[in-house]
Amino acid sequence: MTDSRTNGFATPNSTVLGQLLPATGTRIDVVAGGDAAVADLGADCLLVALLDGDDLELVASSALGDKAAEVLTLLEAVGASAKLETVTRIPAPEGTGVATIAAVGLGDGDPDSETIRRASGAAARALGSVGHVVSALGELDAAAAAEGFGMGAYSYDGLRKNAADAGAGSSESKAGANPNDADSNGADSNDGGSNGTDSNGDEANGARTLTVLGATEEDAARAAAVIDAVATARDFVNTASSHLYPEVFADAAAKLGESAGVEVEVLDDEALAADGFGGLTAVGGGSARGPRLVRMTWAGGSGDGKAGNTAAADGGATPKVALVGKGVTFDTGGISLKPGANMENMISDMGGAAAVIATVVLAARLGLPVPVTATIPMAENMPGGRAYRPGDVITQYGGTTVEILNTDAEGRLILADALVRACEDEPTHLIDTATLTGAQLIALGGRTPGVLGTDEFRDRVSELSREVGEGGWSMPIPEELAEGLKSPVADLRNVSNSREGGMSVAAAYLREFVGDDVEWVHIDVAGPAFNTNAPWGYTPKRATGVPVRTMFAALEDLAGK
Repeated sequence: MTDSRTNGFATPNSTVLGQLLPATGTRIDVVAGGDAAVADLGADCLLVALLDGDDLELVASSALGDKAAEVLTLLEAVGASAKLETVTRIPAPEGTGVATIAAVGLGDGDPDSETIRRASGAAARALGSVGHVVSALGELDAAAAAEGFGMGAYSYDGLRKNAADAGAGSSESKAGANPNDADSNGADSNDGGSNGTDSNGDEANGARTLTVLGATEEDAARAAAVIDAVATARDFVNTASSHLYPEVFADAAAKLGESAGVEVEVLDDEALAADGFGGLTAVGGGSARGPRLVRMTWAGGSGDGKAGNTAAADGGATPKVALVGKGVTFDTGGISLKPGANMENMISDMGGAAAVIATVVLAARLGLPVPVTATIPMAENMPGGRAYRPGDVITQYGGTTVEILNTDAEGRLILADALVRACEDEPTHLIDTATLTGAQLIALGGRTPGVLGTDEFRDRVSELSREVGEGGWSMPIPEELAEGLKSPVADLRNVSNSREGGMSVAAAYLREFVGDDVEWVHIDVAGPAFNTNAPWGYTPKRATGVPVRTMFAALEDLAGK
């Protein structure tokens, strides 16, 4: 296997995906600015920040030197606002070294990392046509400034014919490409800069280069890897199901993993049937495109981007982590057919799998010193002549029998197979994630993942999720709800007859397939993985990349980093 790492970091995912997917979204180049002078960087725009208080306060402004007071006066003159995510752009005074200055609002009070991420993301969307931006927000938090801007700069044009003419930063696309054809809000964004204030705006093509003042080379490399991982999950989820079905998805995961030094195994539909993966074969049975199971293993690294010693940072036993992600590449509901309205959004039903693939590759690219194995079931849920039916009894991998009441509760069936297989590796910790239940949206809305599982690990992952800005929230699994999964003809039924607590009932089902000694967390991202509303902060419309950063934060936490 060829090691593609350069200077300790592997080939970006976008390089690999660009050869496999019909289109990919934008990435930016992240450059460490350190204490460089803005005038020496050849940039187009300097990004600073505003805080609200008794008076408007210009912060992250040391790069302006003695021009800071003049810039603040100009911003006040055009009615600049410090409201969070509001962007104001003005021509730069002579001697600042850039053509324009953009000021983004941080709200009031002491800005935390998530505030800086959101503000930076909003600025990235507002400055979409600018080729080179220098961010002074790195003076406040270099990692947050870089990650927020990079995630906010993502845009996805798909297969639109005019995508190639969209300007600098447009997503790369191969119009009309199909895997079968081959081997298988914004502030004014004119470069001249006109005065004006804007809050949010629409998605724009991301700036091509970001230099972050205060950032070291290590800061920039790590931020670029995280940005690329989030964009990878977004690229997978944004890809139409006509171009991303189990065979193609598995092949892309394999090539991506191999490029990062991850060991990959793929089981096809024949192997799955022979090995008794009854959930996957049932769900995938109605489609002409057979299911797959992908296994991706990162053995652990030395922490410097290279494979090596995996001893725990505190000298204790190294955690062994399993990741599992739902990969339903399109979900019609099967025989229990979904309503037609908004069914097109079901291209996102593999968001959990996309996030898991991106996370294990990120762990490898950054040489995380903890072993991680991802088990990723992939299927297309279709109402074909060989589709499974309500009333069927299937046998999950491992032998548990399940009565099917609703074929649209398919995600838990393929996850159950994968959970049992993952637990055969005897992990200490297991995280699964899925766009699993509409009940998550009803209970928590479109921005807040539900986090369920063993109490201590669940609460820690929820805390980490909020720290990185993905907003996870701990939810219980009441035992009285689990009672609804009892069946008179099988070990379990796949849904309860009650409409109560659907998110918790689904987690209770999954819990049946997790080893007794495993610390387990289930993250339901039915809403948060796919934004059907307006973009906000660093979150675009459509695929979001949630919960890549939550899972990676959990891996780093377990590794003692």
